[in-house]
Amino acid sequence: QVQLVESGGGLVQAGGSLRISCAGFGRTFSLYAMGWFRQAPGKEREFVATIGSRGLTTSYADSVKGRFTISRDNAKNTVYLEMGSLEPEDTAVYYCATPRASWGSYSDAYWGQGTQVTVSS
Repeated sequence: QVQLVESGGGLVQAGGSLRISCAGFGRTFSLYAMGWFRQAPGKEREFVATIGSRGLTTSYADSVKGRFTISRDNAKNTVYLEMGSLEPEDTAVYYCATPRASWGSYSDAYWGQGTQVTVSS
């Protein structure tokens, strides 16, 4: 059974930094892309960042480009999201995801339970 477990969320002041993590269990995660999404209150879930299976390729939403960095440690089956210059608009529940198939997309993916990130002004 595939499981994704996020951790590291919390409360941070605007302008601050935070790193969240997602540990994967139940398969060889080094074969799959992994990504971060977020959902703010009253809004739809949105894409934040994704990283290729070997960590060589990354992509970011325009809203976080230059402020957030996604990385992974395949030896630990873990993906990270380093968030800097945080803004109140970054407040959301952050979800980790990985496609069910190695060639698949996030439209058919495994999801974690989410971790709350709150940025105070």
